[in-house]
Amino acid sequence: MKNTMKVPFAIPELGKEEIDEVINVIKSGWLTTASKCAQFEKEFAEFVGVKHALAVNSGTAALHLGLEALGIRAADKVLVPTFTFTATAEVVRYLGADPVFVDCNPETFCIDMDQIEKALKNYSLKPTDIKAIVPVHFGGHPCDMDSILDFARSYNIKVMEDAAHAIPTRYKGKLVGGFGDVTCFSFYANKTITTGEGGMLCTNDDEIAKRVKIMRLHGIDRDVWNRFSTGASWEYDVVAPGFKYNMADINAALGIHQLRKAEFFRQKREQIARRYFDELKDIPGLILPRIHCKMEEHSWYIFVIMIDQDKTRSKINRDQFISEMAKRNIGTSVHYKPIHRMSYYKHRYDLRPEMFPNAEWIFKRCVSIPMFSAMTDSQFEYVVRCIKEILM
Repeated sequence: MKNTMKVPFAIPELGKEEIDEVINVIKSGWLTTASKCAQFEKEFAEFVGVKHALAVNSGTAALHLGLEALGIRAADKVLVPTFTFTATAEVVRYLGADPVFVDCNPETFCIDMDQIEKALKNYSLKPTDIKAIVPVHFGGHPCDMDSILDFARSYNIKVMEDAAHAIPTRYKGKLVGGFGDVTCFSFYANKTITTGEGGMLCTNDDEIAKRVKIMRLHGIDRDVWNRFSTGASWEYDVVAPGFKYNMADINAALGIHQLRKAEFFRQKREQIARRYFDELKDIPGLILPRIHCKMEEHSWYIFVIMIDQDKTRSKINRDQFISEMAKRNIGTSVHYKPIHRMSYYKHRYDLRPEMFPNAEWIFKRCVSIPMFSAMTDSQFEYVVRCIKEILM
């Protein structure tokens, strides 16, 4: 009998609460930024334990606004991982600054001080040449923030955490969100919680928050929904050439209830991760994630395995594995093609693969397999059965 099972790489888990909240927004007659957005911000700030949480229309927008508020300007140098999504680096270029690419730790896939020191040596830079660092909590695994923050404080370097994968992730028992000067989250459709499209910038700095509030909506000095309220003054001023980065209430309506389920979703993903470890641990040539923290501290946004072709019984490589999974209607992805391989950055900054040996080794072998909170037992069992069939 032909198999009819299909397993997507990831799908959001949405319930009646999200649907009802969106319907309420539609019925209110005000779809863009207003009270639901303010409520989402308040609850998010309380959840992660920060003073300010500012909602925007994407994680990329949060990163851009964060660097701008930190004072990054043209020709400044910003340390950025090469093993991340392009958004982490492109926001540096938005401001005319230059990313300085850092290789990753071969086990956690995050940047650490060893790799930062190697990058500075490769580029013949001193720590005082660096204006900011953007550590990425890859896949939900927290970076070693203590050592990064100690280094940054020693040289007056700003720290903006890219936490697109890290809600909820804990570092030494504390939720990611307030370690650096700025922390940026993403609520894209396949993230651990979603608003469809959206992001959040968190900070404990009043001046940074004030700047972000202005710059996320055209540089206008007051909230737009207040200007259009009955009886409110129409008067406003533009105090800076800002951006169009505000989050709409219709997106925040989803986020309010997704946030309330964030820890429940994380627990479900952790259970899936534990089952993957149990079921896949003895397959020759299959390298499982190497975790340097307690499992309960990991958000498990993605589950990245690596295929060591020479050690597999079937002798297939990563790309062949992906093709075989697709034939069986199983979605996979690759996180990530390193930024130093992207044409724009490769040519502009004369980047060569040998500068990033760890990222190169990982990239040639890595593949992300299905990981989502709504995954059923039958879907999980089918994925495991197919992986064993393909590799053994």
